[in-house]
Amino acid sequence: MKSSRSARRLGGAAAVALLVGAGALATAPSAAAKANVLAIGKVALQEPGLQVNVTYSCDTGMKHQLVANAAKTGGTGHDQSIAAGTIKADKLVCDYADHAARVTLRPATGSHFAKGDRVKVTVFYFDEDGFSYAHQETVAAL
Repeated sequence: MKSSRSARRLGGAAAVALLVGAGALATAPSAAAKANVLAIGKVALQEPGLQVNVTYSCDTGMKHQLVANAAKTGGTGHDQSIAAGTIKADKLVCDYADHAARVTLRPATGSHFAKGDRVKVTVFYFDEDGFSYAHQETVAAL
């Protein structure tokens, strides 16, 4: 009889621990699970380069830059047009929440973009050690 009473107590303690753990998980900030995320919005022609709207979220204390690169699709070799832009780390708000940013991309020397061009845009974070992550890509018509 003692063994069944002990088993019930042990089972009850396990159930309480499970409920406490589930409650802690449910009350934890949901944004913390989605930090360091990037999403590309509108890509637009902004003479002489491009502008890209980006939604981002990042961990508090993060010291990374947000980088955007674009390349005209369909170009070959020497006539390929490219552009790049960054948002410095001190301009990003890193608090786990989603934020909107507009990145202005400047074309490389000899590059040009026009209405109707198709461009492949890549955005990512770049840290002070030279690592990049959270890459997102899209192809858009200007």
